[in-house]
Amino acid sequence: MSTVIDRQEYMFQAEIKQVLHLLSHSLYQSREIALRELISNASDALDKMRYISLTDEAHRDTGPLEIVVEGREAENELVIRDTGIGMTHDELVANLGTIAHSGSGEFLKMLAAANNEKVKSELSLIGQFGVGFYSVFMIADRVRVRTRSYADASGWEWESEGTGTFSVTHVDETLPRGTEVVVHLKEDAKDFASPWRIKEIVKRYSSFVPYPIKLAEGGEVLNDQKPIWVEPKSQVTEEQYARFYQHLTHHPEEKPLWHLHLAADSPIQFRAIVYCPPTNLENLGFARLEHGLNLCAKRVLVQSDCRELVPEYLRFLRGLVDSEDLPLNVSRETLQDNSVIRKIRTSLVKGVLDRLDRLALEDADKFRAFYDQFGRTLKEGLVVDHANKERIAKLLRFASSKGEDPAARVSLDEYLARMPAGQSRIYYVGGTDISSIAKSPNLEIFRRKGIEVLYLADPIDEFALTSLGSYQGKTLTSIDSADLDLPDTGPAIEPGPGAGESSGKESGFERVRELFRTALGNRVSEVRESMRLTDSPCCLVNAEGGMSTQMQRLLKMANKQFPESARILEVNPQAPLVRRLCRLSANQQHDDFIKTCGLQLWSDAMILEGLAPEPEEMVARIQAFMSEAAEKRSPLIL
Repeated sequence: MSTVIDRQEYMFQAEIKQVLHLLSHSLYQSREIALRELISNASDALDKMRYISLTDEAHRDTGPLEIVVEGREAENELVIRDTGIGMTHDELVANLGTIAHSGSGEFLKMLAAANNEKVKSELSLIGQFGVGFYSVFMIADRVRVRTRSYADASGWEWESEGTGTFSVTHVDETLPRGTEVVVHLKEDAKDFASPWRIKEIVKRYSSFVPYPIKLAEGGEVLNDQKPIWVEPKSQVTEEQYARFYQHLTHHPEEKPLWHLHLAADSPIQFRAIVYCPPTNLENLGFARLEHGLNLCAKRVLVQSDCRELVPEYLRFLRGLVDSEDLPLNVSRETLQDNSVIRKIRTSLVKGVLDRLDRLALEDADKFRAFYDQFGRTLKEGLVVDHANKERIAKLLRFASSKGEDPAARVSLDEYLARMPAGQSRIYYVGGTDISSIAKSPNLEIFRRKGIEVLYLADPIDEFALTSLGSYQGKTLTSIDSADLDLPDTGPAIEPGPGAGESSGKESGFERVRELFRTALGNRVSEVRESMRLTDSPCCLVNAEGGMSTQMQRLLKMANKQFPESARILEVNPQAPLVRRLCRLSANQQHDDFIKTCGLQLWSDAMILEGLAPEPEEMVARIQAFMSEAAEKRSPLIL
């Protein structure tokens, strides 16, 4: 039996119940935080003892530095012991009286004014028995703290029910160096005394505390995962990286596509290991991925799936970031100074983009596997990350009119390297798939001149490139734009057969154009002669400065009320059908037929772009053509 003397009673100043209620119910999101805080405090006490052992010869022999967690289910108690620095009487009163020092009223004012820098520094109490310690009253109706300092022969016991008072008493028996926290659990928190619950919490929040955390019963070490992110990269094996990824993701057989190990000491100190998983679950129809980077302070988890560490377009990354400089508020759930996170975020984004640059240069197959899974997500960065638009654009890959293999992709840099002299733009065309894109009549002039065009089959592509605007000084231009500004490269490929039937256009072309214009009305903004078609009779282009056809189609799919802008119908005077209509226009009896042909050619052009305009009228028109042809009355039948 121990003999207790010199018992002293202390009153918490002002509305301590209000403060404890705030800590227990408002600032903390989970009662598991209580055990995490106690383990974190124990770890810091061990850090201090280790420092003393290295700097003070008299205390060189510290014995084992460890933390023991014991669940006493019969007594309804949870006990956390450490062999750290311990506390003297005055330290015990000061450290566990943090709230009492400023008074609860002042403390509440501090919380309300948490945007003040001075307040933030005062609330950063990691490693001290302070506000974080009081989270224990989320699960406790009474707490005893038994402690002896390394520099004191006497032991002391602190006790409180978390109401208005606490007591400190002298313990006559010889206590071991360190601190023991005995938590008398509330009725609804009895599960915290069970071994399985203790294991679950420690493995989730404190797996990487640098000292062994042992379960009292059996001595099992609960944090056996080595914190490899603090090790030099040269000393970590690929097998260790893979095991750590499996530990984080709970996928024991899965291997990441690649990893990134970062270490920074200035201006912000942090360590990080970031992984790219092999599969994008969003592509399989699952919901939008949650951010996968965990945030630690001094190897203690403070926030899972931290959204602030990387932008949305890198949400697929998995890993861990640990910072010694991270200031947190009392709960460790809300970051106190976002400027620190912003600096870490900038370093992480740069590191990831550098890693992808190297991957693209050094391992094309692995980069292709990455791009197949996460290329679409990466493109989001062009819209939201203006500071890194050029870097992200460098990583993008597209199918191309120069590619023999439809699955092959080219980078924007490869496109620029193949550009002929005098070309000032990067040309692209969008569509539903590569096969339909390749049939676009707008491509004819590009094939004739030998100019490369990028094929955009992913719905996000045009949004991304529109946001990018230009690359390396070259304007990105859709080939259905009214203003193409084509370079004078000369005919690299012979024009199609229709273009060579006759030099010049038929004399009736202007009349055909006017008849088309009358028939189409406000369906188009203009009917004009085409300078881009070599074979097809017509195509649709967008007015200068207008959205591309594909962009309008996508917006229409997202919002049926989206107003489509009238486009320009370009007519090829060299096409056999148009030439025949020009000849027929000499006789006004054929005007209605020519107008009907104009409507059908417009419908055909719309269908080629994935749109189905006026389907009932179009079907009726086609059937009329078929009936007329069957009766041998069509003016086109010679």
